[in-house]
Amino acid sequence: MRVERQVLFWLSALVAALMLIGLLRDILLPFVAGVILAYFLNPAADWLERRGLPRAWASIVIVALGAIALVTVLVLLVPLLLSQAQQFALALPSELDRIRGLVESWARDRLGPRFPEFEEGLARASKSAAENWASFAGWVASSIWSRSLALFNFLSLMLITPLVVFYLLVDWHPMLGKLDGWLPREHAPAIRRLATEINDAVSAFIRGQGLVCVILGMFYAVSLSAIGLRYGLLIGIATGALSFVPFAGWALGLMTATALAVVQFWPETAPILIVVGIFLAGQGLDAAFLSPQVVGLKIGLHPVWLIFALFVFSYLFGFVGMLVAVPVAAAVGVLVRHALHLYLKSSVYHGGGQRDPA
Repeated sequence: MRVERQVLFWLSALVAALMLIGLLRDILLPFVAGVILAYFLNPAADWLERRGLPRAWASIVIVALGAIALVTVLVLLVPLLLSQAQQFALALPSELDRIRGLVESWARDRLGPRFPEFEEGLARASKSAAENWASFAGWVASSIWSRSLALFNFLSLMLITPLVVFYLLVDWHPMLGKLDGWLPREHAPAIRRLATEINDAVSAFIRGQGLVCVILGMFYAVSLSAIGLRYGLLIGIATGALSFVPFAGWALGLMTATALAVVQFWPETAPILIVVGIFLAGQGLDAAFLSPQVVGLKIGLHPVWLIFALFVFSYLFGFVGMLVAVPVAAAVGVLVRHALHLYLKSSVYHGGGQRDPA
């Protein structure tokens, strides 16, 4: 009965926490962003502290440098991205029409008498794509406004998040010590071991995969812009940002960039092949060097599980859920592997305490 009470207690605490997050999701963004940034920057604060700088001053230096970097990005990069995003949204219908014309020209020569049926199906697909794009754009705009800017607009995000980061960096180790003191004494060693594994997995994502996304985004943005691809900066940075889901971000970027290259450069094939080569080179760089060296094997999540976690958390908790989906999925993966390990050692698996001969 004691075990059942413990399970009931932790399940009740989990349900209460999820309900509280769902209730407060519209105002959590600055705090969630602050926690993620503090977790990312804590090793830098530890490094400065080991070199003799007081913890408070180390936190001030880190927050100040982060603010300078953010302002630089906002001044230099964001206007370009917004301009390209606006141009892309306005030009998308005409770009789709040009792609449709190229496909019709190619199909007319090869399908012969069957071309009218193909043309009718292509017209339906084009109309459906245009309608879906309009609906998607409207949903994104309304979601951004209602979930991110309704109560905490951009200015409040910029003011609150640095304060959260500063106070968390200053009190990081005392907070961890207090949490450790609250652990049930009987199970404290096992919980610490699980917490260490969860920390390894989450840090591999937030610090490792975050760095990989930045490097890939810069590589794609610079390379695509260098060959003169329209919206190359926007597509490159978006592809890098989506690279935290293995293969999915790369595939989406490849399809988008290749389609735009066909529209822009056809009938020249060399620039189109260069675009494809850039994405193949980026995937090779990620697979052969960045992921093994920077991230390692600590996340241990299947791409399908990552995509599922993104859908579930974004559906339940909106933009805040999207921010925490993969770290939480990594933590849940550690707990599931631990539970599976216990199950494989239990009499439930072996049957009456009889272990497998193997």
